[in-house]
Amino acid sequence: MEQVSAAAQPEPTPDGRYIHIGGRRWRATDPEIPEDVAARLRSGLMAARRAVKAAMKTGDVAAEKLARSQVQSAKVALGERGTPWWEQSMAQRHERWERGLAQGEAD
Repeated sequence: MEQVSAAAQPEPTPDGRYIHIGGRRWRATDPEIPEDVAARLRSGLMAARRAVKAAMKTGDVAAEKLARSQVQSAKVALGERGTPWWEQSMAQRHERWERGLAQGEAD
């Protein structure tokens, strides 16, 4: 797999809450998520995105809806959607990513 150069890495805002990609600002992943957990959540996110693409290609509306729900769950677990991670206590943050892992394993 090709490595992304340092120049292609997203530019974080000074407070670390957002990143800039292609001129747009996006919420950054919660930096407190342990790397092994974040990797599992990102893997689930990518699988869900592939499922969205496959469902759209076949025109399966129900499968697309389910896959989009899985994308949303993974993004929330990563802290990129939902209540901002910087507004949550560490206990709430931990619960959020553990719930995301559990949902990903149930799918």
